[in-house]
Amino acid sequence: MTVRDIRLFGDPVLKTVSDPIVDIDDRVRALVEDLLDSVKVPGRAGVAAAQIGVNLRAFSYNVDGEVGYILNPVLVELSGEPELVDEGCLSVPELWFKTQRYPFARATGIDLDGNPVEVSGTGVMAQALQHETDHLDGLLYLDRLDKPTRREAMRQVRESRWF
Repeated sequence: MTVRDIRLFGDPVLKTVSDPIVDIDDRVRALVEDLLDSVKVPGRAGVAAAQIGVNLRAFSYNVDGEVGYILNPVLVELSGEPELVDEGCLSVPELWFKTQRYPFARATGIDLDGNPVEVSGTGVMAQALQHETDHLDGLLYLDRLDKPTRREAMRQVRESRWF
């Protein structure tokens, strides 16, 4: 079992757009194993490859007992009226802010055999799909905050003991 260290705010990998997975090889298989091991830690809903320092489009999720992964995810549907939901991030520990998210999300991608995969859901699953896909696009949830809230968030980041 390999639970990988989570990269924290300020690490350049978190602001880098992740590369698509072209070849499913032993390196990608090991990445998926590490993502699954890392997301099973209590309190984690998702881990993107960027958060463990790998610049590839993959993430794992752990929502309501459903644990899985998706390679080359694409959000193909976001629906409902966006709403403010409490959101935090392993890469920005101990801080939570209201973030606008759609109440339903559907993502498609592939599995380790190259077969099509679809993951969808409401609530925490919808939030996780949007949050983890953002990571792969070089975005943190802090980037989605309105200006006054983002200013406050950045103040709290600077004052945090981990920064």
